[in-house]
Amino acid sequence: MLWNATDRVYRSFQNGDYIHIDGAAQLYNGAIQVIATRIERVEPVTVDEAEFFQSGACDIDELCQRLKAMVRAIGNVHLRNVAESFLVDEEFMERFTQTPAGIKIHHAYRGGLLEHVVSLMELAQLIGPRYPGLDTDLLTVGALVHDIGKTVELSAVPDLEYTDEGQLIGHLAIGIGILEKKVNEAEQLAGEAVPEDLVFQLKHMIVSHHGEYEFGSPKLPMTPDAIALHYLDSLDSKVQSFAELIQEDPNSDSNWTAYQANLGRKLYKGSGE
Repeated sequence: MLWNATDRVYRSFQNGDYIHIDGAAQLYNGAIQVIATRIERVEPVTVDEAEFFQSGACDIDELCQRLKAMVRAIGNVHLRNVAESFLVDEEFMERFTQTPAGIKIHHAYRGGLLEHVVSLMELAQLIGPRYPGLDTDLLTVGALVHDIGKTVELSAVPDLEYTDEGQLIGHLAIGIGILEKKVNEAEQLAGEAVPEDLVFQLKHMIVSHHGEYEFGSPKLPMTPDAIALHYLDSLDSKVQSFAELIQEDPNSDSNWTAYQANLGRKLYKGSGE
């Protein structure tokens, strides 16, 4: 907050710029705010940009190694070929390892999508063998591809934001297009077609993984693997979002977070004992 700000100050910087602020921080309604006395734009060359990029606790290289190990372990050769077509695409992997999984709700930082997907694939390999009706290979690859459209829908540069294509089309429709391209590449490299039924089921898992029409799914889950993916996706995103809210809560003197309006509750942080 800068009181009595002039139009000159307002127009002196824009979204994505680095600014130097003089002021005082304070806790207001459970959140940190700064009462500024001076704001001025600074040149990017004068700052270490890495200090301004939020990242997860997991190392990107480690996540990539875990991802590759799971892909190599896929038994179904057709599904493995499709999965590997993503890994060998350097341009795709560059975006995939930098993209957030969301803007605000969960894994909202660079590399968040990779962390979310690896977590989901590991959950798929844990849950798959416990239920005879599930195809662990299909569920694992479904976890890999379910959010691939976010590599186009979301951008982490200069800040977390939606792209124009993402706003107009959305990651579900974009993901179908990316999957179709990778299936074609996998077929060309292997010299044989990927069975249509496998492709249909992967596409269905992409368009149904939000689980409900009101949550943006054009289709409801209609296969055991699709319903499993929906609930695993919900589990990973909700547990992660709770952990982030607790970790980032500025009210360090309380066992409870500030009231979370979008959840309709406070979260218990523990007594610290």
